[in-house]
Amino acid sequence: MNIAVILPRWVGDSCMATPLLRGLRGHFGPRTRITGVMRPIVAELLAGTDWLDGTIAYDRHKRDPAVGFKAAARALRGLRPDVTLVLPGSLSAAALAFCGGGRNRVGFAGTLRRLLLTDVLPVPRSGRERQVMPPPVAYLAIGAAIGLPPQPLQLELATTREDERRAETVLSALFPGRDPGGGDPLVVLNDNSSNGTARAWGVANHAALARWIVERVPGVCVLVHCGPGDREQARAIVAQAAHPSVAGLGDVPELPLGLSKAVYRRAALAVTSDSGPRHIGAAFGVPTVALLGPTDPVLGRSDEPRCVEVRKSLVCAPCNESVCPLGHNDCMRLITVEEVGRAALAALAQHSRLL
Repeated sequence: MNIAVILPRWVGDSCMATPLLRGLRGHFGPRTRITGVMRPIVAELLAGTDWLDGTIAYDRHKRDPAVGFKAAARALRGLRPDVTLVLPGSLSAAALAFCGGGRNRVGFAGTLRRLLLTDVLPVPRSGRERQVMPPPVAYLAIGAAIGLPPQPLQLELATTREDERRAETVLSALFPGRDPGGGDPLVVLNDNSSNGTARAWGVANHAALARWIVERVPGVCVLVHCGPGDREQARAIVAQAAHPSVAGLGDVPELPLGLSKAVYRRAALAVTSDSGPRHIGAAFGVPTVALLGPTDPVLGRSDEPRCVEVRKSLVCAPCNESVCPLGHNDCMRLITVEEVGRAALAALAQHSRLL
């Protein structure tokens, strides 16, 4: 059998698709060809795993025709897939499956999407039309439609030797004379999100939390994580924390996704907004404190046993907006350093037995 899987655009959502990819490979075996259709950064995310036989680059938001819709559809037609699993809920993803010539095209219902799919799954909803199925469960439901039996929900990623070498070099430079992730516990803070400002907790809060942690956890190293577009924020957090046990990635020349994976693999704890790094940590079994403001907790839930969700019960939340429509951002602003710090210490004590 020849299976194509159109993966989600976002890094976090693609992390949450790893139980499906692992299950497909394990159930259908090496005789089945499995091809992932994905953004190049998602291919970087999945580097080191062995679930896919090939990839097709696709990013409809880029102007590069080599990764555009037409090129991806042409590559899919060349594969002649027996089944195309459509994980994103967008109309364009269903259109790509249709134009890619998949004999069976499986995905969830949506406006006009059912006209492009051969196997349409109803979206489970509760009151006020709210989706009630976390993404890992939803993706496995798509797999179940082609005979995939129930699978473990644990997310999974892998690192390459180059990822590990780079992380060792970076962490040794940031924490000279220390052993972060080895003899010294490593706590990773992350406040960036590709989905706008509404999820941010802010520089001052993260700097205060960093100091709160180093004052209470013996030998801890606190690393401020960032992507290429968040360097200034990371630098500001480190500067305000003003402690030798707090460092950040803001001045690291190159920030490939593999470095993030290797850093999170070493972490004893992650404190993060509801963004991709939260799910990278979950894929390596890292205890996590997730700061949830505007996002629906169900839609980001990927590791319930090891994740503590900190959120405020407000009339306006969750709104799932990228920018606070009311302008106050109370769902994040009202989360205090002390309550996050207490959750962090509890998670460390429960999972790492460091305290």
